[in-house]
Amino acid sequence: MNVEEDKISVLVCDDSALMRNLISRMVESEPDMVVVGKAMNGEFALAKIEKLKPDVVVLDLEMPQMDGIAFLKERQKRGIEVPVIILSSIAKKGAEVTMTAISLGAADFILKPSSGSNDIQNVQVELTNTLRAYGRRFKSGKSSRPTPSRPAARTGGETPSWRRPVTSEISRPERPVSPVSVTGRKPLTKKIEIVAIGISTGGPNALREVFASLDPNINVPMLVVQHMPAGFTKEFASSLNKLCPLEVKEAEDGDLIKAGRILIAPGDYHIKVEQKRLASVVRLSQEPQRSGHRPSADVLYESVEKAYGGNALAIIMTGMGKDGATEIGKIYNSGGIVVAQDEESSVVFGMPRVAIENGYADHVVSLHNMADTINGLIAENS
Repeated sequence: MNVEEDKISVLVCDDSALMRNLISRMVESEPDMVVVGKAMNGEFALAKIEKLKPDVVVLDLEMPQMDGIAFLKERQKRGIEVPVIILSSIAKKGAEVTMTAISLGAADFILKPSSGSNDIQNVQVELTNTLRAYGRRFKSGKSSRPTPSRPAARTGGETPSWRRPVTSEISRPERPVSPVSVTGRKPLTKKIEIVAIGISTGGPNALREVFASLDPNINVPMLVVQHMPAGFTKEFASSLNKLCPLEVKEAEDGDLIKAGRILIAPGDYHIKVEQKRLASVVRLSQEPQRSGHRPSADVLYESVEKAYGGNALAIIMTGMGKDGATEIGKIYNSGGIVVAQDEESSVVFGMPRVAIENGYADHVVSLHNMADTINGLIAENS
């Protein structure tokens, strides 16, 4: 089959002919995408990947003969790097197996649509945007394959990653200006008391990589907004907890914000900080969406700045849109440190790009240097 070179080629793998056709119609409604093949299970998909060389794969998890998990294991054995987007159900079992799929190298996941026309339309927008992001990266020769396992134990006299110099930083302007017009960075005079992270598309594997390399001696709490559907964040936090040297859990209303604990905002809930006389806790709410999201990084950053002022380290990472890119400026202007992920390592350079263009970035670093940057900044300012 001849495909225009500039189009993103997609392989659809699902045991339901109805779903294969629905996904194909979604994909081919986009002028820059084409479905090059369909497969009813993982075995057929492997054969078609070999023949058709797609830029991205849409994968069901429950299929006969070779299901999605078996496919991902075989994909790893064969060293196939084409990105795989999971279409998942919202059931608890679906959440568990989806997180297993992420740990086996799946790039991202989308919820299967319900029968409602609005839901189908929403899923179409999310699916095609996600396929476009990963397909373009793969097509341009950038590997989107994650490193899911915990790094090997360090031996001998090797310098721990969190003690290595922070790299890839940009100068900080005195106040928000165009990124082109920067002056010398003011030295930080405040202690880092909390880390706030906002992240979206590309986040599940990005956080796996960062959290696996955090310094186990980090003595500040972290709050995370990862755009993810309700029903999945508990399993996601649990999967991160298995590889991170710090405690990771889905936030519950009233959870203590304490050193060495990472709290993930639950799907469909904003997360805020409430300061009490003896301790700070998180509060969850279902207030209206901000920047098109709930949870929203804008809500997180705004709350963290009110509670901690400039004693915060704010991280903005890969993601579509601009959630967090405005309110992170409040932390910046209060004297806190802002770190943005760079374009090269971002699946979608949306959220961090807007923050950088607004002049709100002290450091712009690659995903692979993000853990070292966090570890180093906390060590220097604790």
